Amino acid sequence: MGAGNSRAVIEPRWRPLPYPLPRLPRRRPRAYEEWAALRQWGKLPAAERHEPGYLLRQAREAAGLTQADLAGRLGCSQQAVAQAERWGGNPTFAFATAWAEATGHRFEPRLVRGSRRA
Repeated sequence: MGAGNSRAVIEPRWRPLPYPLPRLPRRRPRAYEEWAALRQWGKLPAAERHEPGYLLRQAREAAGLTQADLAGRLGCSQQAVAQAERWGGNPTFAFATAWAEATGHRFEPRLVRGSRRA
């Protein structure tokens, strides 16, 4: 190798971390039992209060139905019910409405005007 060959050195670009560190959302889903207890005690973080899958499970259990019973009422599979009840479950509006009616509840989605976040 001759004197004409040189290697470029790449300097890493970094920024100092902001202190205090910002609170990150949970990386791992909370177990349903823990979520239900914290909700009952009023200690659930605001971001987790309205977890759709767990709210649906809570409605089913309050009605005293098994997943298979509810699936029969909804005309779907037990696996579809189980999937909707998971953390991060994302049921459709129609499915959630039918679920509420099948468990003796009323589904009321609302938009509430509040202060703007930056």
